[in-house]
Amino acid sequence: MTIFRFCTLLFLTTFTAMAQELPFYSIPEVGEDYSSGTSIGRMIDGLGFRYHWATEGLRDLDLTYRPTPEAQSALETLEHIYSLSEVIANTANNRTIVRPPVAVPQSLEALRKGTLEYLEKASQLFKSKSDEELKELAIQFDRGENVSKFPVWNLINGPIADALYHTGQIVSFRRSSGNPIAKGVNVFLGIKN
Repeated sequence: MTIFRFCTLLFLTTFTAMAQELPFYSIPEVGEDYSSGTSIGRMIDGLGFRYHWATEGLRDLDLTYRPTPEAQSALETLEHIYSLSEVIANTANNRTIVRPPVAVPQSLEALRKGTLEYLEKASQLFKSKSDEELKELAIQFDRGENVSKFPVWNLINGPIADALYHTGQIVSFRRSSGNPIAKGVNVFLGIKN
């Protein structure tokens, strides 16, 4: 084996191991229980898987890409997705969401890790909740003197759908900047071949 081939193999093995360390390298196995909580959890799993692969291998060029001068850059979009994942996780924990966000990670690695960990924890929590426990949850925003509360169902058409939408933008942005997502990502099966 040549040194080049050895180094390439080592890089690919390390890259794959690092990618698998973050949540949602693949979608978790399907559960046996169909309930409101497991349905919300599975939606979050799909979001997490898409986000994982939409953000894997982004370059600085990809992060600064914006389709028009007025549009958000890919990095600004990732920061927004992070904030949405925080809303999803805080709702699963029945915690109030402070707006504007107190802190958003500044590096791509921290943004990815934080977003994926929020989604993983939220998915696990929702899957463990009974229908009665879900009725007790609410999306609660604290905007200083203005506190608002919404039913947990608004999470589906609000932050979850919005995060899916913006994750699709990242896929489109990176394709436009010359760095499409990895081949073999199968969103239907939730695996990477």
